[in-house]
Amino acid sequence: MESTIVMINLFGAVALLLFGLAQVKDGVTRAFGAKLRSGLASGTRDGFRSFFSGLLATIALQSSTATALTVSSFVERDLIKPRMAQIVLLGANVGTAITAWIVARGIEWLSPLIILVGIVLYRSSSTNRQGGGTALIGVGLMLLSLHLLSSATDPIRQSPALASFIALLDGAWPVAMIFSAVLAFASSSSLAVVVLILSISATGILSPGLIVVLVLGANLGGAIPPVVATLSGPASARRVTLGNLIVRTIGCLIMLPLAQYAADVLVRISPSPGKLPVDAHLLFNITLVIVAWPLSGLLSNLMARIVPNDAKPETGPRYLDRSAMSTPIVALASATREVLGVGDLIEKMLMRTADAFERNDLALLKEIDALERQVDLIQQEVKIYLSELGRHGLSHEDSQRSIVIIDYAINLEHIGDIIEKGLFEQVTKKVSLGLKFSEDGFQEIKGLFHLTIDNLRVAQTILVTRDFNLARQLMEVKVSVRRLEKQSSERHLERLRDGRTDSIQTSTLHLDMLRDLKRINAHIISVAYPIMDESGLLIESRMKSVQ
Repeated sequence: MESTIVMINLFGAVALLLFGLAQVKDGVTRAFGAKLRSGLASGTRDGFRSFFSGLLATIALQSSTATALTVSSFVERDLIKPRMAQIVLLGANVGTAITAWIVARGIEWLSPLIILVGIVLYRSSSTNRQGGGTALIGVGLMLLSLHLLSSATDPIRQSPALASFIALLDGAWPVAMIFSAVLAFASSSSLAVVVLILSISATGILSPGLIVVLVLGANLGGAIPPVVATLSGPASARRVTLGNLIVRTIGCLIMLPLAQYAADVLVRISPSPGKLPVDAHLLFNITLVIVAWPLSGLLSNLMARIVPNDAKPETGPRYLDRSAMSTPIVALASATREVLGVGDLIEKMLMRTADAFERNDLALLKEIDALERQVDLIQQEVKIYLSELGRHGLSHEDSQRSIVIIDYAINLEHIGDIIEKGLFEQVTKKVSLGLKFSEDGFQEIKGLFHLTIDNLRVAQTILVTRDFNLARQLMEVKVSVRRLEKQSSERHLERLRDGRTDSIQTSTLHLDMLRDLKRINAHIISVAYPIMDESGLLIESRMKSVQ
């Protein structure tokens, strides 16, 4: 029972330390986040400025992981050179070590005062002061956690089980380093693990050599979270975090056999042998800076070879050939092919949205935003291409064909906007809120979705073939769509009058989706207008003439 209480106290103190670190990071980000980011972006013109930018940012944020991720995002946008980014992370590592060294100076008695000041600032109306107050509360909680850690580790020296475990680690230093690295990775904080090592070492049950090994493991594990966080990111970001991990790994592997010698030297020269963990932490990271800084350029080049460039997705136009402008018929055919591709993208967006509506699966919508951006990009390029073609001088027929293609591209772009800003949000609301349409209402929306997709496929064919019969058929469908939308609205209102709960809950969604699908069909059917107009079958107004 006593050992259980000891472990609860120990883990609770570590949890408070991690919570304090998170509060410092959140508070500083809220109060000075923009200045820190701009400082990191602008303060990397040379090695010294890069180093101190990383050091100061990490001391402020209390998180080398946060600094690493911020720097990685800047490298991704070409705001920081890869070599400078590696130096920034060397500074960030030293910043973490300095923080641990300061925390270990025995100032935990200040924690109540710091928390009090933090709360006073937090209750201010100023956002910056609230952020600063949150950061101070975090610092106070960190110092308080040190006192709790010290109290929690006092009974450890009498624990036979822990003594046996420590003896096992002392006899297998590689295992000890891996164990410490796992702790640092799990907590996403090398600082927290170093402070834990500091508290346990105060009991006298850790040998100096084992202390150094455990500190090495904390450094190794602290470099892993940024790598994991950037795995799905661009190659430029992955290179920075992986390079930092490689530097720390090589440093740890070199120092592991020398841990006992390093411990002996530190014990002799340190004015406070009880602070061996933080001294070792600081010395290791300063040594890494001295060795790795001159090699940062080679490291960046090596990372460029290890992590290849991302394959560029084909999101832009594929068929717009500028060399074909001297032959308008070929250029118009190329533009037509490109716009047909836009239509295929719109069809994919409609199908994804319809499937998400039917299956209640938001995962099907994850591509919508990227597809809509692709639609915007290609239709813009098509307009520019055909505008340039028009300056070469076109016959009346080719000029009219160019206008038809541009109009169709613009209509497709409007459809993409309606899907992204209308149907996407409506289906998301339906699924996330667990709303259920009435069976009749569900079938009406589903049927209109499928009719819309069929109409788009017909429109794609009309653009290429300019078939009169298909154009006339599509124009007749417009009346059917209008009739379906009106009938569905009337039936929905009847269900509302009958007090149907499912219809009441989905009333706004039902009517909004009907309206948006009707608008989409109007844009689709417009491809038939030029053909019907050429045949003299299109009138300017549907109003009957008054006799």
